[in-house]
Amino acid sequence: MATIGLIGGMSWESTAVYYRLLNEGVRERAGGLRSADLLLHSLDFAPIAEMQAQGDWAAAGAALAESGRRLERAGASCLVLCTNTMHKVADRIIGATKLPFLHLADVTARAILASASRRPLLLATRFTMEQDFYRDRLKAFGVEALVPPAEDRNEVHRIIYEELCRGRVESASRAQYRAIVERAVREQGADGVILGCTEITLLVSQAEFSVPVFDTTALHVTAALDYAGEVESVAA
Repeated sequence: MATIGLIGGMSWESTAVYYRLLNEGVRERAGGLRSADLLLHSLDFAPIAEMQAQGDWAAAGAALAESGRRLERAGASCLVLCTNTMHKVADRIIGATKLPFLHLADVTARAILASASRRPLLLATRFTMEQDFYRDRLKAFGVEALVPPAEDRNEVHRIIYEELCRGRVESASRAQYRAIVERAVREQGADGVILGCTEITLLVSQAEFSVPVFDTTALHVTAALDYAGEVESVAA
């Protein structure tokens, strides 16, 4: 199996989900005692979060590019960035190594196109919802990602950073997310929902919503396993 390189720690709560799902996926596919061949560089999230808050994306990009180089030197066969928001600096990482980079927005767009949804609601950090880097990437595939109104965006963002990234999963916040999506379906014509922050999968799932849910973490994991399997097949 090809060695999957993970750039994680942003936050470690969701990186742990990546680790678990990747290993469960290999076990389901290969059986027995098989598990994922992984290299993980888990960054300290506090400095990265401060760079986000200050808008210092150049410094954040440099930090993640160096992470990618470290994984390349360690023997990774591809790179998986375990965070939606930091795909803002994906080009810096891509330019820093020769490794294939599995872009999370591309993976998500392909899953949406395979469904009946074309105008899903994007739930994510404020950076991902309000800046163009993610929505424009989806738009290139023909997906029009909607975002909640400002008040709802603020609450979605707050819950991510003040609760989910700190390991807190609150039933009241689950109800808030459900209400935000229901309003978007009713008032904006949303026909799906993108869990566009890897921590959100800790809080809600398809069970909470009447429209299709696109869990970016699970989709990213599947893409990584597919890639690793393809490389293994070619090598064999």
